[in-house]
Amino acid sequence: MFKGGMAGMMQKAKQMQEDMETVQKEIKSLSCEGDAGSGAVKVEMSGDYRLTNISIAESLTSDKEMLEDLIMIAVNDASSRINQISKDKMKNVTGGLNLPF
Repeated sequence: MFKGGMAGMMQKAKQMQEDMETVQKEIKSLSCEGDAGSGAVKVEMSGDYRLTNISIAESLTSDKEMLEDLIMIAVNDASSRINQISKDKMKNVTGGLNLPF
């Protein structure tokens, strides 16, 4: 009986690993937008936290400090969104276990 139980556990672990790999690929293909200043600055970030696009309203080009702040806020916003989506997707695979991915 123990051998059957162990084999079942091993099969479940293998399936979880395969599911995690699938979800990790899905996460990398994500694209999230972050914005700041009511959309005056927008950034797009891929699931592996790489910026893929930045859009800045023309009206901000004369205020360097504000522009820098808004870019930082928009990047952090996109990063937070990807992080939350990643956690949610992984939670579905791991059954709520807090495993590093």
